[in-house]
Amino acid sequence: MTGTLDQEAAAIVEPLLVRARRAQRAIDGYGQAETDLLVAAAAWAIMEPGRNRALAERAVADTGLGNVADKITKNHRKTLGLLRDLKDARSVGIIAEDWVRGLTEIARPVGVVAAITPSTNPAATPANKIINALKGRNAVIVAPSPKGWGTCRMLLDFVHAELARLGAPADLVQMLPAPVTKSTTQALMRGADLVVATGSQANIRAAYASGTPAFGVGAGNVASIVDETADCDAAAARIARSKAFDNATSCSSENSVVIVEPVRAAMMKALAEQGGVMLDPLERTRLQAALWPDGKLAPALTAKDAPTIARAAGLGGAALGARFLMVEEARMGRDHPFSGEKLSPVLAVYRAHDFDHAQQIVAAIYAYQGAGHSVGLHSQSDERAIELGLHLPVSRVIVNQAHCIATGGSFDNGLPFSLSMGCGTWGRNSFSDNLTYRNFLNITRIARPIAETVPVADDLLAAYFARVGR
Repeated sequence: MTGTLDQEAAAIVEPLLVRARRAQRAIDGYGQAETDLLVAAAAWAIMEPGRNRALAERAVADTGLGNVADKITKNHRKTLGLLRDLKDARSVGIIAEDWVRGLTEIARPVGVVAAITPSTNPAATPANKIINALKGRNAVIVAPSPKGWGTCRMLLDFVHAELARLGAPADLVQMLPAPVTKSTTQALMRGADLVVATGSQANIRAAYASGTPAFGVGAGNVASIVDETADCDAAAARIARSKAFDNATSCSSENSVVIVEPVRAAMMKALAEQGGVMLDPLERTRLQAALWPDGKLAPALTAKDAPTIARAAGLGGAALGARFLMVEEARMGRDHPFSGEKLSPVLAVYRAHDFDHAQQIVAAIYAYQGAGHSVGLHSQSDERAIELGLHLPVSRVIVNQAHCIATGGSFDNGLPFSLSMGCGTWGRNSFSDNLTYRNFLNITRIARPIAETVPVADDLLAAYFARVGR
């Protein structure tokens, strides 16, 4: 039966691949200016205000995840930031020359990209990958989540309309037909030249196991530390903004906050002023039962707003008007689900004696889930940011910012705009950067002869010889 399914999936995917390769060959000779027009076309397809709103409304209607206003912001802001990053970036022909070293770098397409995308961002993430793929003169075939298929279809209709205005092949950007299945997604990954996967860890593992070169991302379960030097009001505002944005659909949304004892009272007061409601032990038990009815996160409550979750859990009072819900937590691991990713405006609050203890708590959380992604720090001490970067298993340390907005690039930090964040070997990923257009390029290097410079072995080994002798 499995062989039959594989054959059926291959028969569905193969024509898409044939058309994609034909379209990619048609633009292989494009110069940088023509290529950048393709990028602009795909960007305007999602940024045009009317289409942006239509995509946001369709995304919420189709998936039940997040909210329209924040998705409009995300669609626009992430695409605008990506355009900023791509402006003047060389991705065609000679992109770098180093005459001292005799090296020239030439950008080449990777070919056909399989873009695996999640239901949490069914427009923004496909658009980001499409734009990056086109920047490298590649064709791209999107494998959307089943819930996000209709949104992705609408996006591709908009993209095709813009490509038509340029006279560019529509088959540069395609998607799997409905229903999207594991078999068709796997057939696409096997047949493509590169896989870029965002979403469930099952999809990421499948991408790495496909036999095709792949970039996949790790699990999110972000923790933020608030130390005794923090501006508690500012920290609470940032955390609340991040925790509530799009009902916490982002993998970069804080799931835990670790507060050092000297500022605990002030920070809890500040979080309450931002709309956070701390649950009592009975309410906590009810919320846990509602969020994890069978030991697994309830899909019906994923990325819903806090009042909806509160009603489903049988909570009353202040919880029904909360911006986000908070629970006290002290332990980590599978038996303590509040220590993991919740994909909802629910925040676990940990108590730390001091900064060193806070680091230990975060390390224990990430030993359970979230290693490699990132950590937040609210502090006036840059030395502590360096310490976290030296010791925690994270690819990013986000200092004094709204985490879910900052991690994927922001106009007030230097990270590149992306909706796919590599988590390094800690997160079982092949990269630890934010995914950018350079991940969609092959680079050919020309090496010319230069004047020979041969080092002296004694100079290179001097420190070793001084330590142990010859």
